[in-house]
Amino acid sequence: MSQDGAEVQHSLSAVVADSDADRLAVTSEALTGAGFAVFRAQEADELASLLHREDPAVVVAQGALSKVLHNPGVPVLLLLGQDDSLDVETLESWRVADYVMSPVRSEEIVHRVRTLVSRSKERARSRGEVEALRESLRGVSSAIRETNDPQLIADRVVRGFGEALDVDHVWFATFQDERVPTIRAQWSRAGRPLLPARLGESENTITAIAQKLWAEADVLAVTDHRDDPESAIAKALKAWSNELDPVSTVLLPVGESASAMGIILLSTVHERHEWTRPEIALLQHVAGNVAHGLIQGNLISAQQRVLHQLRQLDKAKTDFLATVNHELRTPLTSITAYLDMIQDGSGGPVPESINKMLDVIARNSNRLRKLIEDMLTVSMQDGSNLDLKPVDIAKLLQVVVATLRPLAESRHVSVSVTESPEDIEVTADEAKLEQVFTNIVANAIKFTPEGGRVGISSAVSSSKDGGRAALVKIADNGLGIPEHDLPHILTRFYRASNATSAAVPGSGLGLAIAHDIISRHMGRMVFDSTLGSGTTVSVELPVGGP
Repeated sequence: MSQDGAEVQHSLSAVVADSDADRLAVTSEALTGAGFAVFRAQEADELASLLHREDPAVVVAQGALSKVLHNPGVPVLLLLGQDDSLDVETLESWRVADYVMSPVRSEEIVHRVRTLVSRSKERARSRGEVEALRESLRGVSSAIRETNDPQLIADRVVRGFGEALDVDHVWFATFQDERVPTIRAQWSRAGRPLLPARLGESENTITAIAQKLWAEADVLAVTDHRDDPESAIAKALKAWSNELDPVSTVLLPVGESASAMGIILLSTVHERHEWTRPEIALLQHVAGNVAHGLIQGNLISAQQRVLHQLRQLDKAKTDFLATVNHELRTPLTSITAYLDMIQDGSGGPVPESINKMLDVIARNSNRLRKLIEDMLTVSMQDGSNLDLKPVDIAKLLQVVVATLRPLAESRHVSVSVTESPEDIEVTADEAKLEQVFTNIVANAIKFTPEGGRVGISSAVSSSKDGGRAALVKIADNGLGIPEHDLPHILTRFYRASNATSAAVPGSGLGLAIAHDIISRHMGRMVFDSTLGSGTTVSVELPVGGP
């Protein structure tokens, strides 16, 4: 042994435990001569104490004393007599362990000990490499989870695999599969040519291999293609790319559920790569993350596309409504202007019978104007800003009742207002609130039969977040709303079934518009209705505004 080698060995220590004093001395002298610092023990308690106090590179122990070696954490060489039994299961649990039978030779002891120490070092080195690889691939998995972009996921995995495993090429492709988009990604070591983007004529062969591997929960790992240059995979890779003349290759299926949806190829072109079990297991783990990320990313991308299309459709609808409203308002303005002139007598006296006809035209013109205004409000609702300022609720309700009194009188419906004993002022858009209460009260009047009544009251209450709120209730004793219609009553253009059967006029927009406005004021609308007995609509508005 060279002096340098001896110095290296002198840095190692060994614990030798044997109740046979002569054998203990022989074993200790042999290991001392081989450069080990030796600590001796003749009893189990001494052995346990030495293991607790020292940090030996190896333990050489008589089989009878090994009962204290529950989990030694270092290589162990057992010295067994002819009558000693061997607990193979325990020996295997120690991972790096061996045994010799008496009588033993010094040379064999030294040889076995050195072998155990070398195996332990190799095991530690391999464990360190695996841990480093695990950490690198953990970073790849983390990078995959940071994005929902399928192409970006593929780009990150090929680069991550290439750098973590120190290979020359990593190539990734998805198959024709509804779960994922068509993706190609590759990474090559600097100076290496890029591989073809498509599988070409080799697609069927490589796809079949991937599906078979996925079904068997396996990978195809070839240490050296030169050992079998005529294999199906070697021929397929050669046919696919003349640029790729691999030495070592791994084909890793990427899949989910019953079938593979893609494949990852890793290869070296000069050096052999001994693909280890830990490497393969870690690659498969990351491939599972890739599959999950691709599927999720594809679903999210599809949802985003649908959302974008819905937004485009909504904008087109809004633009259409705005255009139609403009085109309808222009001739209607002319019609109502000339109608007013005729009724005022500008064109001469109008017979009574004709006046009645003109009244019908005027009423329906007003209905048409109101419908156009509602449609315009719907088309502009989401984009318009609120003009916030202090609003006196009592005064606002009086204005609404005054505006709708002709409608109530024409239907012989009484409308009463019960004001709150305290002044109620909210921060809101006055014009829009007037529209809200006009729509609700007009609705109540329309759905109340002749001789009925509509009551309006206001009060201060506590809002859902604990603050002060204005509470306005509009109650009627009219038709009521069928229970099955209540969940849909705020849907635009929806009309209750009894409104349609009773031929009550309306567009189905009034309550929807009111709800939109109240929501934008951070308030809420609540309906309490009994079929045949009437409906109460409660509107709650935060005093401080939205």
